[in-house]
Amino acid sequence: MYENEIDTVRALLQSRPRPTSLAERRQRLDLVAAADPIAPDIHFERQMVGMCEAEWSLAPESDTAKTLLFFHGGGYCSGSIQSHRRMVAETGRAARVRTLALGYRLAPESPFPSALDDGLAAFEFLLAHGVPAASIAIGGDSAGGGLTLATMIRLRDAGKPLPGCAWLVSPWVDLEMTGASIDEKDAVDPLIHRDYLEELADAYLGGTSARDPLASPLHADLAGLPPTLIQVGSAETLLDDAVRIARRLGAVDVATNLEIWPHMIHAWHLWAARLISGRMAIASAGAFINKHLAT
Repeated sequence: MYENEIDTVRALLQSRPRPTSLAERRQRLDLVAAADPIAPDIHFERQMVGMCEAEWSLAPESDTAKTLLFFHGGGYCSGSIQSHRRMVAETGRAARVRTLALGYRLAPESPFPSALDDGLAAFEFLLAHGVPAASIAIGGDSAGGGLTLATMIRLRDAGKPLPGCAWLVSPWVDLEMTGASIDEKDAVDPLIHRDYLEELADAYLGGTSARDPLASPLHADLAGLPPTLIQVGSAETLLDDAVRIARRLGAVDVATNLEIWPHMIHAWHLWAARLISGRMAIASAGAFINKHLAT
């Protein structure tokens, strides 16, 4: 139905091809992901969480007693609060909650498990500031989706309270890249390809096995995790990551919703200003989060 609208995003990505240096790659992601303006009615406030910068967002009529904790994508090596600001703020609006976006430490400067330690610290920061676990949703796209799962696994294994729900967008959960869609979708995915993922995985793992369940949650025990919404595009090389993690969650009786959006590319929510399917996906995520968070 909306297959042609994605062409505008493809054109944007093609106009700024991925450079070779890490600094330039980080700058490019901030530019292409933040290409559209942010609504003027969103209130933003900076916050330090441990050693990491974070940012609150709040849309009018949102419930400040509920929070979406968000981990950005970028393969653990790039991405930022800036690149995902619009996506996070509009999801907060749709869910009628405030959001806290975390600028976790990036690889290769800070390899595994630095980002995971930061994610756990951010959740504990919210608890320490009086937000009940049941009133927190954790979400993320791509690497941030994997980090969302790893954070919840660490919380569960430590006997700590879990969030009310989780939201995974185009999640990267298999750093070995064993899914068939890595190759099957290579020609239609404008963003994510095997050689690029291998480079990112090496930088993040820093010698850790790609099968470590906290680096690749596809190999983790997922029992006891909260209700989870997974959204993925049909034109993604990471399609099989989403499908397989949904199956793994469902197999251990975790309430799981899997949405496969026709023609959509990796983390298409970033360009929701120009994508009807992006706005619809954010609305669906917002409804899911609002439904599952305690009042």
